[in-house]
Amino acid sequence: MDLAYVCEWEKKPKSNHCPSIPLVCAWSCRNLIAFTTDLRNEEEKDLTHMVHIIDTEHPWDVYSVNSGHTEVITCLEWDQSGSRLLSADADGHIKCWSMTDHLANSWESTVGSVVEGDPVVALSWLHNGVKLALHVEKSGASNFGEKFSRVKFSPSLTLFGGKPMEGWIAVTISGLVTVSLLKPNGQVLTSTESLCRLRCRVALADVAFTGGGNIVVATSDGSSASPVQFYKVCVSVVNEKCKIDTEILPSLFMRCTTDPARKDKYPAITHLKFLARDMSEQVLLCASNQSSSIVECWSLRKEGLPVNNIFQQISPVVGDKQPMILKWRILSATNDLDRVSAVALPKLPISLTNTDLKVANDTKFFPGLGLALAFHDGSVHIVHRLSLQMMAVFYGSSSQRPVDEQSLKRQRTAGPLIHFKAMQLSWTSLALAGIDSHGKLSMLRISPSMGHVLDMNMSLRHLLFLLEYCMVTGYDWWDILLHVQPNMVQNLVEKLHEEYMRQNAALQQVLSTRIVAMKASLCKLSSSTIARVCDYHAKLFLIAISCTLKSLLRPHFLNTPDKSPGDRLTEICSKITDIDIDKVMINLKTEEFVLEMTTLQSLQQLIQWVGDFVLYLLASLPNQGSPVRPGHSFLRDGASLGMFRELMVVIRIWGLLKPSCLPVYTATSDTQDSMSLLFRLLTKLWLCCREENHITEPDDTLIDECCLLPSQLLIPNIDWLPINDGIISKLQNKQLVRLQFGKAPGLVGHTVSSQFDAFVRAPGQPKIDHLRRLHLGAYPTEECKSCTRCGCVTMLKSPNKVTAVKQWEQRWIKNCLCGGLWRRMPLSYS
Repeated sequence: MDLAYVCEWEKKPKSNHCPSIPLVCAWSCRNLIAFTTDLRNEEEKDLTHMVHIIDTEHPWDVYSVNSGHTEVITCLEWDQSGSRLLSADADGHIKCWSMTDHLANSWESTVGSVVEGDPVVALSWLHNGVKLALHVEKSGASNFGEKFSRVKFSPSLTLFGGKPMEGWIAVTISGLVTVSLLKPNGQVLTSTESLCRLRCRVALADVAFTGGGNIVVATSDGSSASPVQFYKVCVSVVNEKCKIDTEILPSLFMRCTTDPARKDKYPAITHLKFLARDMSEQVLLCASNQSSSIVECWSLRKEGLPVNNIFQQISPVVGDKQPMILKWRILSATNDLDRVSAVALPKLPISLTNTDLKVANDTKFFPGLGLALAFHDGSVHIVHRLSLQMMAVFYGSSSQRPVDEQSLKRQRTAGPLIHFKAMQLSWTSLALAGIDSHGKLSMLRISPSMGHVLDMNMSLRHLLFLLEYCMVTGYDWWDILLHVQPNMVQNLVEKLHEEYMRQNAALQQVLSTRIVAMKASLCKLSSSTIARVCDYHAKLFLIAISCTLKSLLRPHFLNTPDKSPGDRLTEICSKITDIDIDKVMINLKTEEFVLEMTTLQSLQQLIQWVGDFVLYLLASLPNQGSPVRPGHSFLRDGASLGMFRELMVVIRIWGLLKPSCLPVYTATSDTQDSMSLLFRLLTKLWLCCREENHITEPDDTLIDECCLLPSQLLIPNIDWLPINDGIISKLQNKQLVRLQFGKAPGLVGHTVSSQFDAFVRAPGQPKIDHLRRLHLGAYPTEECKSCTRCGCVTMLKSPNKVTAVKQWEQRWIKNCLCGGLWRRMPLSYS
């Protein structure tokens, strides 16, 4: 483990952020981190309970909101999509936060629930029934279906037709369980019930889910001399009311309390966690005293109940009829450790064929099998989640490395120590975020080899496997990029493409844009592949335009064959290889291309981009030997050239209906038919590479004609995406980056900025809306938003009212075309 970056608060004389007790944080699958602090105002002598939300790529761009909670915030929980956040406080109030206008740095609370005056100690969203298991032992398989399998898992509550009902469950300090359901009409249905008839104090609790749709709640009163209680909770809706049924499950006593040598050594249980939200059979417990802790891992198993010989003679046990009982068994326990301050559990749903510890240890080199323990001396240990064996260690600035590296005991330093009060592992377990006792955020890399020396191929295999997992689930893969070095990029991109091409056609179509976005983010990390980032973003834009324009085509008669006009267009353009655009157009039913004049005019900016890009590509063909030029990869991409060819045909037909929608070219001759010329050259180039396995070099005649293009038409400047101002490219040299909340770092020392100089507009030149292809001027007056991943900029509010344009804008209203989240930009962005 090593520190990637640290982000801290600016020290102000009149107000300062101080960690609340308890400090909490949460990490979403979109790589957003939420954490809490209390803002102390020295003049008014009061505390404001703040919730801070950051994107890991732009940690300085923190969104801080006054939560409105009157008491300290005790719980934060993201939903399964990573777009909503729950916060609960010590007064029993629960709030649900959601993005405003789908912006990662703009949040509001619209709904919530309350158990008046009863502090919330555990909180969770209800399970939606979706569980995808990773099969580590099959990471070398070619089919994604073998590596990642859908596990049969019932939602906590279903609506009519089996649709999961959204909501949350909370446990309070007085032993109440409260469930709030979000109805489709926006109302909240809340019900509260006691966990058992005899209510008692609950100091610690956690929530997990079973495959059958039930909920399991674990509770402790905080004393290690008391049992850890477990309850089954069933939620249902009866007569438009939420009903909660509870049932007591087997309990357990910690092993350290039954050991005579340690009976009174660890009086308090300080941490109680299920190993995973959807694994209610395994629980992690930590008991502590003032200076040290012990950690135990327990598993719930079915065991045969022994039957007395007398009863066996009366009624012999036959086959599987032996009575069974559920019983907690200890899996593993640690030796005496320093006092544990925080615990972070893995989120990867790894499927082990056998939970036997030997099998678990054989696969210990895979990330996701380790959990993190933070200690009061500032160190962090990664231990195996079942065997609790040490896998990796991080020594904080306040902790001292022991002379003996194998020793687990730390020399204590004088004075107060800085340590993590809250921690969270990323969704691939390759990064760890910790909030320390000063409210500072630290981002740690966790090696894919989990601290063990593995060869490069094994590390690449781990990264590739996790990239594929993110591709299938739709999760953000920023934490994987932390470990990609420039010399790995080419290898990872090629292997990712190979694995993608092995999948069936239907799955390839579903993942087609996600893999392009993934390749773009990888290529950004190496100076030798930086130009291909532009190509991949252009390809995403091309795919989106092609889908949108084809979807506008409508069959002339209702009783048409099953193929849509867009499919027929693709089929005809691939069969007819004529270089004359008018001869290709004759084979199409032009009545299917009839659109309203206002619609055609509103699409002119997108049509202009298609025309400009085709002209730019053809003009750059004579320089195709230079891979550092943007557009280079398109010259051998038959699929993309085929898309451009189809769009040229569609544009030609629409130009007959409304000539003003055609792309505008500056030609040297008034009689020059620019569309025909470009289509002829484009078709010749497409014929050279339409078959991926039989790509031929363009002939000299084609290259000569492309050389003449600059003398016939004015070659446009293509507006490539700007440099992304994120942090990932600054972490390449493995040096610690120090940041400050609210203050963006400069681009000094940026490893790849010089490579982009040829593609970026100079300061003061007009800015462009990258998705609407509209010029915004040198100093835009419209509010804009930018993508947190690719840096794409677009206006926040739509200037158009035409249905076709709204359809185009709906493609990226929630996420950028690359899948990244949006964040609001200041008006004077540069």
